[in-house]
Amino acid sequence: MMQPLFQDRFDAGRKLASKLEDYHARPNVVVLALPRGGVPVAFEVANSLNAALDIFLVRKLGVPGHEELAMGAIASGGVLVLNEAVVEALEIPRSVIDAVAKREQQELARREQAYRAGRPVPDLRDKTVILVDDGLATGSTMAAAVSGVRAQGAAKIVVAVPTAAPETCDAFEEYVDAIICAETPQPFFGVGMWYANFEQTSDKEVRALLARAATMQEAAQREGAERETAG
Repeated sequence: MMQPLFQDRFDAGRKLASKLEDYHARPNVVVLALPRGGVPVAFEVANSLNAALDIFLVRKLGVPGHEELAMGAIASGGVLVLNEAVVEALEIPRSVIDAVAKREQQELARREQAYRAGRPVPDLRDKTVILVDDGLATGSTMAAAVSGVRAQGAAKIVVAVPTAAPETCDAFEEYVDAIICAETPQPFFGVGMWYANFEQTSDKEVRALLARAATMQEAAQREGAERETAG
């Protein structure tokens, strides 16, 4: 039986953060989590790096009848990324893709409203953006996130995950400025296989973690301003 690499997503986030020390306390660094599973991981990363935490919403487009298989993904800002290999192999018509994308767009809009609680969408122009999820299998949702963040003018894009399929991790090297996969077990099997606890993260937990991170970041900024004034 395989031994899990992480106790839970928080444990995974702390271990991932140790691989990202080069970004600690740097100006213009933003950690963006892919909800929902990426939020606990990214919370630990942002806390360790003393960086702002926010979310970047992505929805997988599952093949009808085989929803676990991604034929693509959509992301905030109207981004659509297709898994051409799956679409061509299964001969999925555009009408089916559009219907699934429309349904997922409604869920994406619901989550945007539910999670932000009135907070504005972050300005990513000229920022170093660290995109965090709980793992990479096919990479479809992360690819959509990368496209969306790039379209918003990020200066540098870093993808960081606790675990990934080795070939998926390698594939991202040509698309982003840096890719950090803390563990790349072979054979991979799936993201959840490497967590002792992989229970679904709830909307309530996402909201609570984002609120807590915002409070911590505000306190850190006040403390920094007070030090500057005293100095």
